[in-house]
Amino acid sequence: MSSHLLSGLIVLPLIGSLFILMMKSDEAGLRNIRWIALFTTLATFILSLVAWNKFDPSSAAFQLVEESSWLSDKITFKLGVDGFSMPFILLTTFLMPFCVVASWVSVEKRVKEYMIAFLVLEALMIGVFAALDLVLFYLFFEAGLIPMFLIIGIWGGKRRIYASFKFFLYTLIGSLLMLIAIMAMYWTAGTTDIAALLKYKFPVGMQTWLWLAFFASFAVKMPMWPVHTWLPDAHVEAPTAGSVILAAILLKMGGYGFIRFSIPMFPDASVYFAPLVFAMSVIAIVYTSLVAMMQEDIKKLIAYSSVAHMGFVTMGLFTLTEQGIQGAMYQMISHGIVSGALFLCVGVVYDRMHTRDIAAYGGLTQRMPLYAVAFMVFTMANVGLPGTSGFVGEFLTLLGAFRANTWVAFVATTGVILSACYALWLYARVMFGPLEKPSLKNISDLTPREVGLLAPLVVLTIYYGVQPDPILDVFAAPTSALLQQTQAALAAVKTAALTVQ
Repeated sequence: MSSHLLSGLIVLPLIGSLFILMMKSDEAGLRNIRWIALFTTLATFILSLVAWNKFDPSSAAFQLVEESSWLSDKITFKLGVDGFSMPFILLTTFLMPFCVVASWVSVEKRVKEYMIAFLVLEALMIGVFAALDLVLFYLFFEAGLIPMFLIIGIWGGKRRIYASFKFFLYTLIGSLLMLIAIMAMYWTAGTTDIAALLKYKFPVGMQTWLWLAFFASFAVKMPMWPVHTWLPDAHVEAPTAGSVILAAILLKMGGYGFIRFSIPMFPDASVYFAPLVFAMSVIAIVYTSLVAMMQEDIKKLIAYSSVAHMGFVTMGLFTLTEQGIQGAMYQMISHGIVSGALFLCVGVVYDRMHTRDIAAYGGLTQRMPLYAVAFMVFTMANVGLPGTSGFVGEFLTLLGAFRANTWVAFVATTGVILSACYALWLYARVMFGPLEKPSLKNISDLTPREVGLLAPLVVLTIYYGVQPDPILDVFAAPTSALLQQTQAALAAVKTAALTVQ
């Protein structure tokens, strides 16, 4: 069984989508469709726990590897996980049941197609993190655009067509350069096996162009400033569950790409372009935080905050320090939980009031005390308050940045202050003050379904803020191996340069 766990994780959601496809769209059929989608995502999560049980976090090697012939002898269907990818698979399978439950009532049209789109998207996202062949990774990476494009374009808001095409075109154009780079790597190294490419020494001059090609794709996916403008539109127009997956998983594919490909395969180019990444990161942290303070739409404010938090991730990764890399990886996991929870919170009030305008709310603590507590916990985590998971990642990335460049760390730290400004401003306007608006007089607190949605995320946010070791320990071994490999590659280049001179 262990030899096919990863392929099982990819196939299981697809099997669930086939069952849904055979269901009728009458009232009983729609009820069955929702339950099949929920059971499928829960079964996938349980299977991912089985995979985690067989995974050894103390090893930096790829594990649970399965390989079979595919396009040719050089291009195989190869899957495997290490300490960098396994946590993202767990995060994906953990959040998908929340997305199904969050859509239980709010999605009423084309329910069959909606659930199929999410299950197919889950399979493709797992494939991105499990792929150990570059061509296979690219196919999963690009194919994931299709279901998300449909989710935004069919079940989104008033400007859903504009937002979906903007999302699709931005991410597709960036990835076309990565496809050219993959072809060049195959012609040079003779393989697309990721494990073999990690050991291959690409010429320094070639690394520059390969790094830029991959950067074009991953920077858009994160997204980094200035190619971030598609994200607020996509978030605002996407349904609640679409925003959850977009913020929690799809953005993390960019950071995962940096740590899986850019840094280990092109170490010289990574060091050379690190100042560029630092500059783009601190601009993202400061600029998008200021833009977030000016927003009147709750979703758009949280979307801009995501760009700022991803700035900490890219800054931490390219410090090439243990604290910076582990902090960046931790930040991605934490942000996945916290941002997903924040968008679920927005969905709670949107389902009642059908507006996301901050001005439409106020004084909700008087009518929704449970909701106010949950929203407060996630807001504090978004700010980076000690005792929440948001603090750990930001603190470690700033430590790594301080070791690499004190000015970068100083400017990035202002982002922590700015995040407190916009997050607390949002919370104060929505939750506090007099309950004056007539439309809010009869608004109800969290239902049992919504309590079941938010309570586990509240617990995880606090638990991982107090006890971060379960996540950090998983990243420790691959981070150490990555730094040793990178330093050895850089030392070899320096030695070769001295020999030539």
